[in-house]
Order: sequence, then structure tokens, then C-alpha cells
Amino acid sequence: MKLDSVINKIIQHKKQPNLRFRLKEKVEEFTDRLFYTLFDIDTPVKDNLSKLEEDFDALVSLACWEVNKPCKKVWENYVEKLPLVLEKLNIDAEATVECDPASLSIEEVYMAYPGFYAIAIYRLAHELYKDGFPLVPRLMTEYAHRQTGVDINPGAIIGDAFHIDHGTGIVIGETAIIKNHVKIYQGVTLGGLYVAKNLQKVKRHPTIENNVTIYASATILGGNTVIGENSIIGGNAWITESVPANSTVYHTPEIKIKTLPNV
Repeated sequence: MKLDSVINKIIQHKKQPNLRFRLKEKVEEFTDRLFYTLFDIDTPVKDNLSKLEEDFDALVSLACWEVNKPCKKVWENYVEKLPLVLEKLNIDAEATVECDPASLSIEEVYMAYPGFYAIAIYRLAHELYKDGFPLVPRLMTEYAHRQTGVDINPGAIIGDAFHIDHGTGIVIGETAIIKNHVKIYQGVTLGGLYVAKNLQKVKRHPTIENNVTIYASATILGGNTVIGENSIIGGNAWITESVPANSTVYHTPEIKIKTLPNV
């Protein structure tokens, strides 16, 4: 097969006119600059906000494919929300210091805790998700997912003082609702009970009420599943039905004792 034929066949099969991977790279640059602007004490806020606006203009040109959609106006609304987002994230960091005896300082939480980083990028992406800005929020949380192992869909609704311990392997679906003072450990899944495209506009993921702790590798599924306030969900529990307030749910292991050698 001649090279010209190969080239033509590749071009023939490149069918997505808006698929530019440069958008992914630009989102990652924007996310990094945004994180430094909010948290790094040596980063000048005013100068970086100007640079962020330039970054956002580039994202608009790459991601806003509908010419009649006023994506540029999203930036002005977004900047006004940043102080409140930062306030919420500071509360999250304080909750981690209070919850985790291994944390030696709040600076350690900001710089070394993957769970906090994942929450931070989620909260920053969530505001863009609410404004309907296409694709960028998803790329932001996927960037955090790749770095931390924590997969939080930007559509999830998460309250104050949220603490993720260790973080690796956590999945929080698009329609999940997590209220205030919730603690989640590694490997937890807040997922859908069924997977079907016609459920796109339906609440598919569980609701977690206030003051709930969910330990490692627990799986909670279903849009109608509600974990009542002040409950504790033990490690490896599998839950597809609602749990009343003030409950404790344990996974009961099956133990078999060998009675003969090699059995």
C-alpha cells in the first residue's frame, strides 16, 4: 500500500471535526494556574486572573462549538464565584486536619493530600458545569483523576466539610448528592445501579446525608438509595437500598476453617 493511500484512508476516518487534543492540554494548563492562583502564597492573584482570562478565551475558541452560545460571558460569572469556592475548600482542608490524625499541618493537606486536590478541582469544575460550559469541566476532573485516582464527576453535588482519606479508587457519579461533614475512604463507589443511555437525565447515583462515614471499598448504588444522616458504612459493604439515619452497616465475611491438610 502506497503512503498516499494510507494518508487518505486516515484522513477519511478522522470524522470528528471538533476533536482537538490541544483543548485537553490547555485545560490542564488552566487548571494548574487556577490552583496556584487560589492557594500559592507567592502567586500574584491580580496578574494571574488576567492570565486565566486569556487561558479561558483559548478554551472558548476550542470548546464552544455552538456559535450562538455566549461562552465568553461564563468567565465573568465564574470569577465572581471563586472567593466562595476558595472559602468552601478551606473548610474542606480544615475538616481533613480535624479528621486525620496523620495530618501534621494544614499546609500538608493542601500540598500532599490527593483527596483534597481532587475535591479542589471538582469544586472549580462544578461551577463551570453548572453554567453548561462544554467539555472543559469533565477534562478538569479527569486531569485530577489521572493524578490522584479519585474520579469525581463535575455534575455531582457536594456539601461543606467533605473529607476524602487516601483517595485512590474513589468513584462519585454525576448525579450523586453528598451533604455536609461526610467522610469517604479509598475504593468507595457511589455509582449507578443500571447503565443505560436513556437514563441520562435521571438521578442514577445515591444521596449521602449529613455526618456519614463510608469506609474503604464500600459500594453504594442507585439513584433512589439514601444513606441516612449519622450513619457508618463499613468497608466492603454492598448497598443498593436506603439506610435509615443513625445506622451502622457492616460487611460480614464468610470464614471457613480448614479441617484437613491441603483442603
